[in-house]
Amino acid sequence: MPRKPAASLRLVEPEAALPPDGAASASTTDQIAEAITLAIVERRLMPGTKLVEQQIADVFSVSRTVVRQALNRLSRDRLVTLEPARGAFVATPSVEEARQVFEVRRLVEGGMVRRLAAVITEAQAAQLHAHLAQERQALARSDVSGRTRLLADFHVLLARMLGNEVLAELVADLLSRSQLISLMYQSTHSAEHSQQEHVQIVEALARRDARAAVKLMEQHIASVERNLRSNPRTPDLAAVLRPRT
Repeated sequence: MPRKPAASLRLVEPEAALPPDGAASASTTDQIAEAITLAIVERRLMPGTKLVEQQIADVFSVSRTVVRQALNRLSRDRLVTLEPARGAFVATPSVEEARQVFEVRRLVEGGMVRRLAAVITEAQAAQLHAHLAQERQALARSDVSGRTRLLADFHVLLARMLGNEVLAELVADLLSRSQLISLMYQSTHSAEHSQQEHVQIVEALARRDARAAVKLMEQHIASVERNLRSNPRTPDLAAVLRPRT
């Protein structure tokens, strides 16, 4: 079956020039992979978007070989699909994959907040409240990309408070895949509702109520999943190419 028309790539220009091609290193590959991941998380890259190697190479002033390394890494993370003779595309997860991702999130993040409730410090609780304030500010100024990033970062922040970087990386990967799923299946779960649920989770953690924290986290993830639709949204080329103001 022929692929549906895909949106064109749109990335943010890097703030500083990356090393020239001859000096490209693993850090350069990391920067490209992180930029693409961030564009997905911030909903600037839709599922099905073709990732043109030369276009990315021009943006970052590197060779296509370096870009290919970054795309291969994202392919291993299931964020990018590599198709022979066609190139790389932002992944388009299936309905079954979406269900599996949210099931894993419930298992992982439920256990995560149970553990955190037992060891959380006053300083960490204050850090979480500060993060909630940033979420509210982003919502108030209608900063879509900012609030999307902050709402995702909340979950990674919880993981990092346990001092387990492997867990933090796992949660970050699951969040990136969740963003793809939400884009693909047009979640109607509102950012405002999500932020309110974050507040309730932090309140439970601050009073060291592990049972409530686990229940609230599981409900939070389940409420997002319930709003997923069976019919994927077709990438909107006009919306992707329209200049941002």
